[in-house]
Amino acid sequence: MIGRRYVAGVSTSQDPAVAIGEAVGTVMQQLANSRVDLAVLFVSGTHVAEMADLVDVVRTVLGPSTLIAASAGGLVGGGEEIEGRAAVSLWAGRTGPVKSARLERLDVGTSSLVVGVPVDLLPGSTVLLLADPATFPVDGLIEQLPGGVALVGGLVSRPALPAGGADVRLWLDGSEYDDGGVAVVFPPGVAKPVVSQGCRPVGSPWVVTAADGNLIHELGGRPAHERLQEMIAALSSADRKAASRGLHIGLVANEQQENFEQGDFLIRSVMGVDRSSQGLAVGALAEVGQVVQFQVRDPASATAELKAVISEAETGGALAFTCSGRGSGFFEMDDHDAGIIADHVSGGVSGMFCSAELGPIGARNAVHGFTATVVTFSEVL
Repeated sequence: MIGRRYVAGVSTSQDPAVAIGEAVGTVMQQLANSRVDLAVLFVSGTHVAEMADLVDVVRTVLGPSTLIAASAGGLVGGGEEIEGRAAVSLWAGRTGPVKSARLERLDVGTSSLVVGVPVDLLPGSTVLLLADPATFPVDGLIEQLPGGVALVGGLVSRPALPAGGADVRLWLDGSEYDDGGVAVVFPPGVAKPVVSQGCRPVGSPWVVTAADGNLIHELGGRPAHERLQEMIAALSSADRKAASRGLHIGLVANEQQENFEQGDFLIRSVMGVDRSSQGLAVGALAEVGQVVQFQVRDPASATAELKAVISEAETGGALAFTCSGRGSGFFEMDDHDAGIIADHVSGGVSGMFCSAELGPIGARNAVHGFTATVVTFSEVL
């Protein structure tokens, strides 16, 4: 009997020994004694304090060539999302050989470099990163990666633990870390990343005609605040309500396009109005000549975009990284993102809730918020 190529197991047992036993048992049953090239383990809640033992069980029983693991504030397992309680979610795959890396921050003067990045990354490769948001300079890594290499994964969200409990925990094979990042590199053709930012454009696109740092002073030759007021006045009542919950701005990822649609933008927040200049403060450096468009986020648009991007992805299996701001609190239903992803793929699905998500928009790698990023795998290698 030949086992499935990508499998997953999840357990919400409050006994960590039982939980890892259930997850590993489910995986073993589906593997049917097949080899494991990569195992990825996610652990939440009080089980984080027992991660050393949980990792040891996975390595001993499954014998993966490479293992990475992370603590998290919530997990994805199959079509289920587990928020704010103890659980384990285990993914195992016959991906073919992967390279692993321990990534660390090195401060050089006023800038930060990432030490440990493989030097022989090929165009078309995908780097999967699990990292500590407090100590890992992800923007520095994005600058260091060569063109044509996709960066996906997430920055760890803090697990809900009693006072004095463990915080961020990362593992690479048998070594534990509480800072930096751990990564694996998939060669070209193995993994396909998809990103759903959950926003839709409103109003018209505008060229930035005056800017300074993260302040946009003019859009299309007029004060940015005036453009914003006119756009809001023209919105429907439903869109004005969505904008009041948090207005965003999209920076066009590929300005060679003539028309821009949902998914063509790198989404950043509108942070406020600068009283002295009437410019708009946004969560990114603004450049004259950029094309931007205001965006709103609501459950319906987030659902539609995730369904659209996942329908174009590989179907063999998936690792999912969804924002801690999504989940049941935003969608007012359980298992939203996990359910859509699991409905699309035939193999195992595991993942975690993140404090920030990583994924490419067009040809640009970026850090995202309120996003669902998914690494999908083909059944045929």
